[in-house]
Amino acid sequence: MYRPLKSVTFSLLSVLVLSPVLMTGTSKRTDPAADKITLYFPKDVVLKAPATEMMPEEAASLYDVMQLKRFGLAKKAFAYAWKGYTALVEKGKLAKDGILSICDFSQSSRRKRLYVLDIEQQKVLVNTYVAHGRKSGGEYAKSFSNSPESHKSSLGFYITRSTYFGEHGLALKIQGLERGFNDKADSRNIVIHGSQYVGKQFISNNKFNGRSFGCPALPAKEAPTVIQQIKNGSCLFIYHPTKNYITQSRLLN
Repeated sequence: MYRPLKSVTFSLLSVLVLSPVLMTGTSKRTDPAADKITLYFPKDVVLKAPATEMMPEEAASLYDVMQLKRFGLAKKAFAYAWKGYTALVEKGKLAKDGILSICDFSQSSRRKRLYVLDIEQQKVLVNTYVAHGRKSGGEYAKSFSNSPESHKSSLGFYITRSTYFGEHGLALKIQGLERGFNDKADSRNIVIHGSQYVGKQFISNNKFNGRSFGCPALPAKEAPTVIQQIKNGSCLFIYHPTKNYITQSRLLN
């Protein structure tokens, strides 16, 4: 479990140990910029530090044990997901805290970019396709919104709620937890549901998977099983390394 206080304690001890050297000036200081780590990503994509530095030991171990790299999930995506997930667990927000679902919209929609993870059993329960909003982009999702009628996907952390039967069959309500990013999910009718425009068969006849009005839609045949596994209080994280979200999400900062 992630423990922020440990790093704070370490930092304070470091300052106490090093302060005599810094105050007496016995150690020469080189260019201050040399102490900083700078990573470059296209346009509005940003990371504050390497994903391996962000990831606590327990998470790094789970990443390796579950062979998430082989499934295509990058360490940085899992690192962010783990940080928010553990914060929600510690706050007692999750009724089903053994399940973590990650929707990785940094990947092509041609790839299986939804991961349902059993944290307790340390295994991948589901790895399948998922659609993004039609106005978020074509093959790749590039633009996100929390606004009604935007037909875009919304980033951030959600808690799964109850199921119901709608025009797409069994569907799952999800509650957006991040103000300004996804807290209008309910009023926008953003839910998890199945669709014929997502999946291997659809891709075989099209350049990339179909897109929704903002819902993370799943292959029609797989949706009921996935919904039953994650319903009623588990964590869902919809990820993309967009600067605005990464730097302003309260769960990540």
